[in-house]
Amino acid sequence: MSAKNSPRKKRVLQEVERSPKTTLFAGAGAGLVVDCALFPLDTLKTRLQSQYGFWKSGGFRGVYKGIGPTAVGSAPCAASFFLTYNGFKYAIQPLVAPHQDFMVHMSAAAISEVVSCIVRVPTEIVKQRRQACIHEGSSLSIIRTVIRTEGPLGFYRGFWTTVLRDAPYSIIQFPLWEYFKTNFRNMRGGKEPTPSEGALCGAVAGAIAGAATTPLDVVKTRIMLSVGGIGPKRKNVKIGPIVTQIYKENGTMGFFAGFVPRVVWIFLGGGIFFGVYEKACVLIDGDS
Repeated sequence: MSAKNSPRKKRVLQEVERSPKTTLFAGAGAGLVVDCALFPLDTLKTRLQSQYGFWKSGGFRGVYKGIGPTAVGSAPCAASFFLTYNGFKYAIQPLVAPHQDFMVHMSAAAISEVVSCIVRVPTEIVKQRRQACIHEGSSLSIIRTVIRTEGPLGFYRGFWTTVLRDAPYSIIQFPLWEYFKTNFRNMRGGKEPTPSEGALCGAVAGAIAGAATTPLDVVKTRIMLSVGGIGPKRKNVKIGPIVTQIYKENGTMGFFAGFVPRVVWIFLGGGIFFGVYEKACVLIDGDS
């Protein structure tokens, strides 16, 4: 039995196992930096998707509207994701064969998305209503309006839609990120990739995942644009008719609208996110 398990044990030890404390703070820092750094671009994208139109939603004015809830929610959101991801991976990976690692990474990413969305969805609701100028006033006034008109569950409107939108992306991105890091690790004789190498792995993995999930993003955008209001009177838009409409209008290529800007956006965001995460892990653990 020891002979059978020894190759697996040796291979696992090549990867530095980060502590929950390191994962918590590194993930929080990465989420906060990338969300705040790219916030103006996110605002413009939200306004372009708004059913009220780009200019009526604010145009190029006030591109930092809603950064408060983003700053509050991004750190715990990313921290909870990495805590869940690494916790699941470290617990399950030693129990499976090496060629099944990608299944562990895919499962860890999917579960982590569900957990992180518990934090992400409420902050996204407040943030996007500020960005699109749907409500005048502060983020606090939006919170009060949601509680008064929709109740506490109003903060989780679209929870599973968000999970179904984001999970496929992470299921592709994180196994690729791990795969690219393993290649760097092998090239470095078992040593961990540098933060810049980790950033490159994350950027490329994100770009590939973004390209592969562009059709899903197009459908999601059409659904957002089809929503005729907020609150209890909000319409329930079905996916099937939206998909049919896109195909009738533009054929297969219609599902790849915005392909280039989406991939470039995610490439930059992935580089920042994973670069900060890897660097924070090195600083916290004092890696040489």
